[in-house]
Amino acid sequence: MVTYDRLSSLDASFLHLESIETPMHVGAVSIFEGEPFFDGTGRFRLAEVRRLVSSRLHLIPRFRKRLMPVPFNQGRPIWVDDPRFDIAYHVRLTALPSPGTREQLMTLTSRIQSQLLDRSRPLWELWFVEGLEEGRVALIQKTHHALVDGVSGVDVATVLLDFEPTPTYLEPPRWIVQPPPAEWRLFADSVWERATEPTEIIRTARAAVRGPQRALDETVRIARSIQTMFGADAIAPRTSLNTVHVGRNRRFDGVRVSFEDVRTVRRAFGGTINDVVLAGVAGGLRRLLESRGEPVRDITLKALCPVSVRDDAERMQLGNRVSGMMVPLPIGTADPVDRLAEIRLATHDLKEREQAVGATFLLDLTHYAAPTLLGLAARVTHRQPFINLVVTNVPGPQVPLYCMGGRMLEAFPVVPLTRNLSIGIAILSYCGQLHIGLFVDRDAFGDLAVLSGAMEDSFAELTKRAEERLDATPR
Repeated sequence: MVTYDRLSSLDASFLHLESIETPMHVGAVSIFEGEPFFDGTGRFRLAEVRRLVSSRLHLIPRFRKRLMPVPFNQGRPIWVDDPRFDIAYHVRLTALPSPGTREQLMTLTSRIQSQLLDRSRPLWELWFVEGLEEGRVALIQKTHHALVDGVSGVDVATVLLDFEPTPTYLEPPRWIVQPPPAEWRLFADSVWERATEPTEIIRTARAAVRGPQRALDETVRIARSIQTMFGADAIAPRTSLNTVHVGRNRRFDGVRVSFEDVRTVRRAFGGTINDVVLAGVAGGLRRLLESRGEPVRDITLKALCPVSVRDDAERMQLGNRVSGMMVPLPIGTADPVDRLAEIRLATHDLKEREQAVGATFLLDLTHYAAPTLLGLAARVTHRQPFINLVVTNVPGPQVPLYCMGGRMLEAFPVVPLTRNLSIGIAILSYCGQLHIGLFVDRDAFGDLAVLSGAMEDSFAELTKRAEERLDATPR
């Protein structure tokens, strides 16, 4: 039987989740020094940018592949070479009326990120933006979640960018387009694959009989971790963050926080970098809901925090290798230090009980689900009652990156929304800064500026308390 480059069940679920109201791509907006992007006449060097990107596509082959569905939905789609691949379609140039402001750039980012990617083509786009104030250039990136997760997305960005100001044009091997399989052959092979894959479960069960104690220990471990996801307090509180139906349009804004400030908070109060980040986010959300007149006393929001299970051997492999933890954000706790302490205890407990293991197990089960059931499960996800928002924190490079010789100054990530989650928060660390991307439903967040300010104030308050604590500690 032919071996296909088939989507995993998790990758395919992002296709099922997608609708015109809920695009399922991840992305970012980055800002660069502008001068190297222009030639001596002041024209943007678009042809050279396209040549640079083209010279590296062999390092990420799926960027020249499109989706091919299985007839009658009898299997997960496969990736096939796109014979009409056109770099000019994927690497584009647009402009703001000079001098374009930061607010105008965020508005443009919102508009571009609100639009679906064309599934008949490779699922990525790069939009370069000229006309920014101070002569800078922006890059708005879109890549479908079925193609990458957050961590592999950083790897891909590292391939497309440089660690030195001088761009490196690679000598790629000749690309030979491989024809797609005949539909009848793909259909037959997919049906056979579905019929035979469950035998792997039987083999696993037989192996478990041969090692009963080991199997029992693993079963207890998985059951314990799943229990943390569906306890008595599993249902998230209803707030204005969860709407009945998220609309088609988005707003986007970015907040910067000093990475050194976050380290200062960790030194003063303990925990992990991620604990401090979640505490800062929780403080910002508390201030937002207070400004809306909503009760916050005794309220604990539930945040889905994706966890990468990608190891070093899987660097630069596309697709999704993620699990997740549902982390309580105690916005009802007024004191920011107490709030951080509660988050520290919660995340430590979730790690001890290995909640991410249980989430991975449940995701692995979908590998054996028929595509129709995957679609049904995806639709149910749009109405899930367990979380209020998604918060994802992805480590990025702490050294400068360059494109066409222009240094990247900022990079704010974008995480998609589902139909009843009006906000997604994505954090990327880069060059001593945390870049927090706030991606929200336009109709639900006329007050996005309030949230941006609240985030800044929340982290500033934590930093102030940490500095006071450290100053008062005998050396």
